Amino acid sequence: MTQQDQAEQRSEFIDDTTDAEAREAAHRERGTVRPITVVGNPVLHKPCRTVTEFDDKLAALIDDMFASQRAAEGVGLAANQIGVDLRVFVYDCPDDDGVRHVGHVVNPVVEELPAERRVLDDSNEGCLSVPGAYMELVRPDYAVVRGQDLHGNPIAVEGSGYFARCLQHETDHLNGYLYIDRLSKRERKDVLRQMAEGTPKYQTVPND
Repeated sequence: MTQQDQAEQRSEFIDDTTDAEAREAAHRERGTVRPITVVGNPVLHKPCRTVTEFDDKLAALIDDMFASQRAAEGVGLAANQIGVDLRVFVYDCPDDDGVRHVGHVVNPVVEELPAERRVLDDSNEGCLSVPGAYMELVRPDYAVVRGQDLHGNPIAVEGSGYFARCLQHETDHLNGYLYIDRLSKRERKDVLRQMAEGTPKYQTVPND
């Protein structure tokens, strides 16, 4: 591979670290905080609809998602976590080096990793839709997600460590899976017990 090829390959990834604080604040200040849906809510347990309209409504949804994410003190939030059946997630997440990543992905797809990049990490994982509960879960420590931005332009995001976990976790949400769906029955029972024994620090939607 030539240097030009390498440069072109790198150019497909967005820069989500420059002006991270200002960009997050701008989204959040335009948005409205919405309550978080929790495990058992039907919208969390089915694949979300593909976004086909890149309009002001989508931009407003992304603003609301950033506002809701900050209110719940989360590092990532999928649209169905505020009850919206669309394939969109936002993130404000540090990587293992402490670098802050802020952005959004519409219609995300996690890229299949080549064997040499597939190094597994078994760190703790939690979820705003399973408040107060944590459990170790094995995931690859590197991830590439491809999708679109709010204008419909193709984008790619890459992450390592904790940020890679975030990208995979949020894409799972939009495919109708929570992280607890990847646990054993015993681990899942433990997580749900943790959730039942706690009180969310943010507003949630009751499962009536």
